[in-house]
Amino acid sequence: MGADPTDTIARPEQGVFANRTLNLRSVPAIGYDMDYTLIHYRVEEWEGEAFRFARDLLVDRGWPVAGLRFDPKAYTLGLVFDLQLGNLVKATRFGYVVRAHHGTEAIDFDRQREIYQAIEIDLSDPRFVFMNTLFELSRANLFSQAVAIHDDTPLPGITSYADLYWAVDDALSETHLTSRLKADIAADPDRFVDLDPHLVPSLLDQRAAGKQLLLITNSDWSYTRRMMSYAIDRFCPAGTNWRDLFDVVIVSANKPDFFAKTDPIYRVVDEEQSLLRPHDGPLESGAVYFGGNARMVEATLDSAGVPLYVGDHLFGDVHVTKDVLRWRTALIARELEPEISDAIAFADHERELQRLMATKTDLEQRQAQLRMARRRNPEAGAAGDVSRLAAELSALDDRVAPLAKASSELGNDVWGPLMRAGNDKSLFARQVERYADVYTSRASNLRHPTPYGFLRAARGSLPHDAAGQT
Repeated sequence: MGADPTDTIARPEQGVFANRTLNLRSVPAIGYDMDYTLIHYRVEEWEGEAFRFARDLLVDRGWPVAGLRFDPKAYTLGLVFDLQLGNLVKATRFGYVVRAHHGTEAIDFDRQREIYQAIEIDLSDPRFVFMNTLFELSRANLFSQAVAIHDDTPLPGITSYADLYWAVDDALSETHLTSRLKADIAADPDRFVDLDPHLVPSLLDQRAAGKQLLLITNSDWSYTRRMMSYAIDRFCPAGTNWRDLFDVVIVSANKPDFFAKTDPIYRVVDEEQSLLRPHDGPLESGAVYFGGNARMVEATLDSAGVPLYVGDHLFGDVHVTKDVLRWRTALIARELEPEISDAIAFADHERELQRLMATKTDLEQRQAQLRMARRRNPEAGAAGDVSRLAAELSALDDRVAPLAKASSELGNDVWGPLMRAGNDKSLFARQVERYADVYTSRASNLRHPTPYGFLRAARGSLPHDAAGQT
């Protein structure tokens, strides 16, 4: 069973985009995360459930938050929590803030500039916490609404916005660690899981091309087995199941430490009871392991070359893997699909916006030259021309404004495109550039280039490139 021959041409939103050239043929092994990578969840259901569990825990701790509600479209990946001011901000690749909210309210431009004019968003500063993954959407919802409540009546035990953030973090951590949330999801997967029929053919192609496939997930064995069986088995060839797709399965991996440390590994010797036994030596094909570290994986691989790891968490799956191990990396960002679709639908308007902006640039340059000419020769009589150009620019701005506003709302009405911040790349895009060799919207998109594909990075653009095109 190979890839569907009628599905060999990728739609634009299914592309695999390269920051660094990647020869898939040379990759001996591909490791996959599970949650939001091999298995995609319906965000409004999963994150809504996590939000409600954490909210109820905070109610039990005396917080007046019972009436809070989850809005899956209110926030997006790549935002930054400002723990000093209780804000959520969007920044450019250089760390300059372009949008900011305090609590649930947008901060107007003048106030935003006053606050952040001299502040660069530096992710190494503990003041700032980056939204790396879709799991952060429940956190952003809960944090922002709690800030609004705290500003009105201080929450019990909270003396700063940082205190508030870490209290929300503690509730969400307990929510994700408890078996109750995942038990609810495993009991009703139809509600939570967005099935992908193209995933199994993609994995089968990789195996047929000689790739070793690894599942490396932070989820526990009981949950992993149930969810993988639900999402994968129905698409497998007759007589096989998801276990036949993977050479090695590692659960409770404790990423990112899995990639950075040398924790011990245990073999799951009783898969029904999840009983463990310490393991030494190479990992055995077909076995299930608990914990461990990436060095053990490297020692087990029977082929030369650098593995590829595919995950959705920009820090835990991609940053550390690239920074510590120098593995090749692929980031899964499902938000790309609607964003690219929106951009395609907006293409004619975008071309018109660029044409108008080119005209605006020309008029501004002519206006600047006329003003300088007046300074050089006050008797030149250019005042009328300057006024005429000012009127033309004002009229042009009236045409630009609605197009620019619509362009800034692509992908998310509130925060705009995931990979852009105004006319610049976003801070999220910068992190993706640094740590993800390739990125795409879903793991099954790898079927399009095939396991023999050569993914070439596009030639980077520079501001002066346009000068050579005139």
